[in-house]
Amino acid sequence: MQTYPLSQLTEETLNALVTLYERPDVSEEWDEMTCVLDPEEIKLLNYLKSLLYGRQLVLMNEATLWARAIYPLLVLAEQEHIQAWAGVPLRASYPTFELEGEADGALATSIGGKIRTPYLIVHEAKRGVNAPEPQYQLYGEMLAAAWLNWKGNPNPEQKIFGCYTVNDSWVFVHGVVAEIETEKPILSIEFGPVCNGVLEAERIVQILKSIVAKHIDSST
Repeated sequence: MQTYPLSQLTEETLNALVTLYERPDVSEEWDEMTCVLDPEEIKLLNYLKSLLYGRQLVLMNEATLWARAIYPLLVLAEQEHIQAWAGVPLRASYPTFELEGEADGALATSIGGKIRTPYLIVHEAKRGVNAPEPQYQLYGEMLAAAWLNWKGNPNPEQKIFGCYTVNDSWVFVHGVVAEIETEKPILSIEFGPVCNGVLEAERIVQILKSIVAKHIDSST
C-alpha cells in the first residue's frame, strides 16, 4: 500500500484517491456561527491587532506570522477540553492508501496534556513559486483527521472542519468524509467565508468558537 506525504498532495493525486465533491457556494450555516465575545476577549483581540497594524505581514517569515497572527486566535477559541495545538502529527490508513504528515495547527481534545483526535485542522500556505496549493494539502489533512476520528467513533459520515491561511487571511471549509471503508472514499467540501486576520479578527474567533461549541455539543 502506498503512503502519500500530506505535504506533497496535489489535486490530481487527491482525485485519484477519493471522490471529491466541492460545493461552489457558501451556505447560510456559516452566517449562524456567531457568539458574543466577552470584554476580556475583545481586549485581547484589540491588543493582538495593535501589534499587527502597520506591519509588513507579507514580508514576515512563516514562523513569525504563525506566532503573531494565527496561533493567538486559535488559543482564544479554546473551551473546556478543546485546546489549540501546533505541529500536529497525522497518519491515516484507508483501505487502498495511507496518508502521513503534519498539520500546522489544530483545535483538538486534550486529555492528560496529550492531543487526541482533532476537530479543526489549520494549514498555513507555504510560499514560493513551486509551493503546492494549500487547499489540497488541507483536504488531505482533513481526510487524515477524519480517519482518526472514525477510529474512535465509527460513524458512517465523519464531519471535519478546516482552514488554510494565506498571510493573515483565513479560508474556512467544512468537510464530510463518507464510505471510509471502501476503495475510494468520498470527500465532500463546503467552502466558508474568507476573513482578514487583522480587520476581521473578531469574526474569525466567533467562527472558531462556534465550531468548538458544535463539537462539544455533539460529544455530550
